[in-house]
Amino acid sequence: MLIGVPLETSRGETRVAVTPETAKKLVGQGHRLQVETGAGVAASATDAAYTAAGCEITDKAGAFGAELVLKVRSPDANELALMKPGTFLVGMLNPFDAAGLAAIAAAGVTAFALEAAPRTTRAQSMDVLSSQANIAGYKAVIVAADRYQRFFPMLMTAAGTVKAARVVVLGVGVAGLQAIATAKRLGAVIEASDVRPSVKEQVESLGAKFIDVPYETAEEKEAAEGVGGYARPMPPSWLERQKVEVAKRVAQADVVISTALIPGRAAPVLITEEMVRSMKPGSVIVDLAAGKGADGVGGNCPLTEADRTVVKHGVTLVGETNLPALVAADASALYARNVLDFLKLVLPKDGAFTVPMDDDIVAACLVAQSGEVRRK
Repeated sequence: MLIGVPLETSRGETRVAVTPETAKKLVGQGHRLQVETGAGVAASATDAAYTAAGCEITDKAGAFGAELVLKVRSPDANELALMKPGTFLVGMLNPFDAAGLAAIAAAGVTAFALEAAPRTTRAQSMDVLSSQANIAGYKAVIVAADRYQRFFPMLMTAAGTVKAARVVVLGVGVAGLQAIATAKRLGAVIEASDVRPSVKEQVESLGAKFIDVPYETAEEKEAAEGVGGYARPMPPSWLERQKVEVAKRVAQADVVISTALIPGRAAPVLITEEMVRSMKPGSVIVDLAAGKGADGVGGNCPLTEADRTVVKHGVTLVGETNLPALVAADASALYARNVLDFLKLVLPKDGAFTVPMDDDIVAACLVAQSGEVRRK
């Protein structure tokens, strides 16, 4: 099958959907790959490396003119215009972007959004949300350490003792757990909060203290368990009590990493302006939910500004919306392996693309087919 790998053109996007490592495997299976010039350069993958893996270097039209197009981000209008009806598309296409999916469907493209894969054991190897969130959690701490004008670890020197930084992690999913692990390696003292009681043991196993908020009703406990690995909106009564506990920790924190997201909904507000005012001058907030707030700009903190780093009330707020793109080589390597594992479900050994709707992963990821959006 002819597979196209375009250069990503979304602002700030440095990842690539196929690396020379995965390209070599696809070529070995008998597929022909056309990679757009420079597609992997920002991810430390040169055109020469793709050529050595058996790929052909082409232009944009060549990459989008393939039977199967592999991307990181959803194609824009100009890119869709280069794709023929009947083309297969695999990437992170945002299954909650109704307008984007409608445009893909209108172009006659059969599309698969990898973010929609179910959170099951079988789908773990193609879980793009987890692979990229892992990198985001790591990079969030590295960015915070760069912005914070003090040390993370405690240091005892002839000139005196420097206290360890106090880090608070809000939201303990994949990104939050990696943030805890990374901050611990740097020597920080860490506290973490999450609505799901099941993560307490994980938090403590990584050396952090869990900010415990007791549940007073069966409704609160049921919501806290979440669904499919994701948190659910919590009752207002519990949120108020959590806000009080979190506010105490945030006021004492040097660094706050917030990662709380609910798929298909605006990010919850966890850090209010009042909390920001209570923080020490020079403190840092890295908001992984930037751009996903109710206003489309903020995140877990309404003062966050998407894709900007700003200082408000003496606190530095980092609103980077694509942290994995700042670790492009490894982010691409993991994403490309996710893509390769998904292709095993739709590209059997004879090379013909199939859409086995009896496969729960394929059915969940299918978002456009025969001119219609398959997911709402």
